[in-house]
Amino acid sequence: MIEDSKKKLERYKRLIEISRDLASTLELDPLLKRIVNAARDITDAQAASILLYDSAASQLYFQVATNMDPMMRGLIVPMDSIAGWILTNRKPVRIGDVSKDNRFFQDVSKTLSFNTYSLMGVPLITKDKVIGVLEVLNKNIGEFNATDEDLLTVIGAQAAVAIENTRLFQQSDLISEFVHELRTPLASLSTATYLLLRPEISHEQSQQIITNIHTETLRLNALASAFLDLARLESGRVQFQKSSFPIRPLFEECWAIMQTKANETQVCVEINIPDDMPDIIGDHDKLKQVVLNLISNAVKYNRPNGKVILNAGVDPGGWQFSVEDTGHGIPEDAMASLFQKFYRVKGMETQVAGTGLGLSICKGIIQGHGGRIEVKSKVGIGTAFTVFLPRG
Repeated sequence: MIEDSKKKLERYKRLIEISRDLASTLELDPLLKRIVNAARDITDAQAASILLYDSAASQLYFQVATNMDPMMRGLIVPMDSIAGWILTNRKPVRIGDVSKDNRFFQDVSKTLSFNTYSLMGVPLITKDKVIGVLEVLNKNIGEFNATDEDLLTVIGAQAAVAIENTRLFQQSDLISEFVHELRTPLASLSTATYLLLRPEISHEQSQQIITNIHTETLRLNALASAFLDLARLESGRVQFQKSSFPIRPLFEECWAIMQTKANETQVCVEINIPDDMPDIIGDHDKLKQVVLNLISNAVKYNRPNGKVILNAGVDPGGWQFSVEDTGHGIPEDAMASLFQKFYRVKGMETQVAGTGLGLSICKGIIQGHGGRIEVKSKVGIGTAFTVFLPRG
């Protein structure tokens, strides 16, 4: 009995530590990882997961789990599942044997090769709004009990507030940056329309102004599309569709898209892929978006008669592919900021069109695959972006 009291005291102390920990970050992914690790540890479970609810689409989807493949993020869970019941009824659930519960969503266990025996979950509620579900799986010793449920409920309440605060912070931060970036093209459009109304404008001048309006409109459209892509990535609402595919056709398809632009400055391509290169496993369309963005940059920032080199390989750790160019290179003082939202290298903003969001989106996609993206560059020689993707 004394030992049980000591254990309870330690768990409550841990709960206080968790409360402080959750208040220490305003980044969503690190916050969610802390929550699931804390939930797993304090309930003595094998694994824990968070499912978030998209009220606009009426969908419940996996966001993070201690045992989850990064690409499982965004997997939609049916509303008639156990998690769906918890969300809809706003009540906690304890299940000793999930095989006897027809609400159990078996697809996740099959995909992760993780056998779930017991489950406990609580709704994540803040300001009378349910935003998701926190679950723990497989009690290490015995079954989940009332104390476990109380502790998970407290973590869930704290987690809901922390998640909502982080979302609001990210949303306001992103919107603020977006509005700031809108000012330049909107100012250009305002000036252009004002000039078109002037009676002294010649036909040639008006045609040039119309061309400028068209260019700025395209820029606004690209900015809005890129902004939405980034917002979806940062909120975790992007779903990754895993498949196996060879990388050479992907390289060739992306280069074909950029061929016309490359021909303008006589930039050519070199593709280096081993003959025994195994297929890559990942989301084909999203990795195509990454490759296309990197090739586009390699062409736009290259020299006349320059070269783009596409490399790919594999080692025991996973796959790698890189996009190199023989362009002007990136100054050392700009390297640390390359993947920041809306960042453009000084001196290049007016020379090359862009949104400043492409590399941020690339980084988000690669991180969604559990990988990383690195860059090396020398002024006057060129730049190389390398993507690392882990196996399984």
